[in-house]
Amino acid sequence: MPRRANIFTAEYTHESDRPGFGWRGARIGELLGAAKIGASVYELTDGEWSFPYHFHHGVEEWCWVLRGTPLLRSPDGERELREGDVVCFALGAPGAHALRGPGRVMLFSCGAPPYISVYPDSDKVGVRPGPGGDRLMFRRGDAVDYWEGE
Repeated sequence: MPRRANIFTAEYTHESDRPGFGWRGARIGELLGAAKIGASVYELTDGEWSFPYHFHHGVEEWCWVLRGTPLLRSPDGERELREGDVVCFALGAPGAHALRGPGRVMLFSCGAPPYISVYPDSDKVGVRPGPGGDRLMFRRGDAVDYWEGE
């Protein structure tokens, strides 16, 4: 029998209380036993960002606004989203995004590790080499030549 979850009553299993990035989340994909599509519900605190502004290589994401009016920051600027809006964050720099509360959103992703996230504001690159939540962060300015050390 397929598993089910309710996105409106899901219990939050993780949260961020980092100043400027306050939210609570529920990993719906995990609850459903999904292997190829990730999905999480986030309750975004008023005025707080979801995550730093970023984009992905190897992961396309979608955002579905369940409640509230979160602000979307994208390469096109900032705009308010409304309940029922769905937005696709494409691969690469055109899909850069961050969300600021208030609101409840569901984020879907099609990628599984390995994948790369780029954070333009802080000039960082994040690598997820495999399952298990391992995340490696690097400053782009620390890059070395391909042949260095060979």
